[in-house]
Amino acid sequence: MSLLATLLLTGLFQSTAITGTVTDSATAVIPGARVTLAPSDHPAAPITVTTAQDGAFTFPAQKPGIYTACVEAQTFLRDCVENIVITASSGRALPPIELKHLGVPGNDPSPANTGRPTPLPDTQKAPTPDDLLRGPNTPGRANNDLLYYHLDVRVDPEKKYISGKNTIRFKMLTDADRIQIDLVQALAVDKILLENTPLKYTREERAVSIEFPKKLRKNKTYSIDFFYSGHPVEGGRFGGITFKTDPAGRPWINTACEEEGASVWWPNKDQWRDEPESMDISVAVPNGLTDVSNGRFISKDDLHDGYTRWNYHVSYPINNYDVSLNIGTYTHFADTHKGLSLDYYVLPEDLEKAKLQFAQVPAMLDAYEHFFGEYPFPRDGYKLIQAPYSGMEHQTAVTYGNHFANGYLNRDWTGVGINLRFDFIIIHESGHEWFGNAVTAADRADMWIHEGFTTYLECLYVEYMWGHADEVTYVNALKKKVHNKLPIIPPRNTNAEPPQDMYFKGALFLNTLRSVLHDNKDILHDDKEWFALLHDFFQTYKYKTLMTEDVVKFFDDRTSQDLAPIFNQYLRHKEIPVLELKFTPGTVQYRWTTDETNFAMPIQVANRTLTPTHRWQNTTSPLTQADFEAIQQSYYIDLKIE
Repeated sequence: MSLLATLLLTGLFQSTAITGTVTDSATAVIPGARVTLAPSDHPAAPITVTTAQDGAFTFPAQKPGIYTACVEAQTFLRDCVENIVITASSGRALPPIELKHLGVPGNDPSPANTGRPTPLPDTQKAPTPDDLLRGPNTPGRANNDLLYYHLDVRVDPEKKYISGKNTIRFKMLTDADRIQIDLVQALAVDKILLENTPLKYTREERAVSIEFPKKLRKNKTYSIDFFYSGHPVEGGRFGGITFKTDPAGRPWINTACEEEGASVWWPNKDQWRDEPESMDISVAVPNGLTDVSNGRFISKDDLHDGYTRWNYHVSYPINNYDVSLNIGTYTHFADTHKGLSLDYYVLPEDLEKAKLQFAQVPAMLDAYEHFFGEYPFPRDGYKLIQAPYSGMEHQTAVTYGNHFANGYLNRDWTGVGINLRFDFIIIHESGHEWFGNAVTAADRADMWIHEGFTTYLECLYVEYMWGHADEVTYVNALKKKVHNKLPIIPPRNTNAEPPQDMYFKGALFLNTLRSVLHDNKDILHDDKEWFALLHDFFQTYKYKTLMTEDVVKFFDDRTSQDLAPIFNQYLRHKEIPVLELKFTPGTVQYRWTTDETNFAMPIQVANRTLTPTHRWQNTTSPLTQADFEAIQQSYYIDLKIE
């Protein structure tokens, strides 16, 4: 029998009842599964039922609306069916979805919080030829510095077609006669112009090598127009670019392409280390639709051909996967907070719910500004935009699909109750404005700088709102999501995506670092100095790209410590430190077991500072096993007690 289970919601959503059956892929029924039905478009408490011995379940009649059904069964991974439309008279049979068995190697019981697919927890995907062209800083990339993009496109929802051009301005860093721009093969290169001169080019995978008739000179600035068109191919969990319809049947087109790369829908230098200093975005869509993109809204132009062009200006550096289109029948409402413009775009039917739920934004901004300083993009403002997926951190244009409810997709994300006090997507995805958008990893392998820090920002938000005790509870609840099957930092220059541990282990590492520095009074005297250290780190690298080595150097320099062995153990090895202990009458022996040979992370146990190394040491202090177990709230370590 296959270990994949299939949930078959064969029920008819009629006025009498909502019924269905849970089976595995071999049609064997699954009794005892918990099925929860929750409304997405109106306030009502979720309803949970349990499948009978024949795998069947029945819900009482529900009012018309949009619902989410989530299923849990012992030894199977939880999964949900979203956007279930229930009408007063017609039924609805949903396509099957698969629940993976927990026993299958590689299945992940806690999917990443922004919904991005990740490598299997115990394997690293081998790089493809496309990865090996997209990942490294090739000569055609390294020879120039991006200055500016103007992406000017026309989107046809009916034909699922995009066309237009990207004006690319760059400064040469060396003399060269070619540069690399990226665009997937599914989209056509119509022409590339230097002023009015057509340029030759060759294509390999998504790399477009552009040849110039004369050598481009170092320190000179050039501009090309890259014309393209075609039918984008959807891929990845969020699609890259998707042509969908909203629940009312109206066109709804969105981009989310961090995994797949921005070149799945527009031509650009598709890597992370080089960002344009500014950008203009112009998007022509059929009259009656709105495009919401990054930056400050400038104007809209009636093109007198049934289309309207929406124009935005981005006045800060922006990474390519943050550039976004959100095209739909949006209703707009706005606010300000301490002089910052707040603009919200939602479907008309969800306006009142959005006004209530989005009221969490000002407190979120207050929390992050408290720790890191002013919102990093004040000239461009802050936008929150409804989308048909859970959410994404597009710079100044954060997308949101969390059902206008606290928690994450109708559940308690961390399982300790705290997450139900706030909207996970608003808090997490907006946190990326600081880490991911303002501070950006130069290589995808260092993505923990985005996700580890932003997951730690969730913890800081909890501390700001409800105090340190709740922060400790929240951060420790992340431990059950860590797998420790791969190092957080995979090989560089291969377009490798780190494992899911970059979120949760990354945050737990930062919490550990806080304890290491805070508990050693010769380094930091109190938490205020830890928060000042984080603040200064952000301010130092704001609007820059960096590598993990830069993070280590900053913390080393500011603390006058050699923290590299601690960073390396948590980020470059899969195992966490193990503290070995031997208890004998009147004495405790202790030492670290780690991959890093110079690992000597200090710990504080019952107000006594110990500095274990790989060699056995003794203490005659009256320390108990319970004392050592208690420090696991502050340090992400394992204990081995003899």
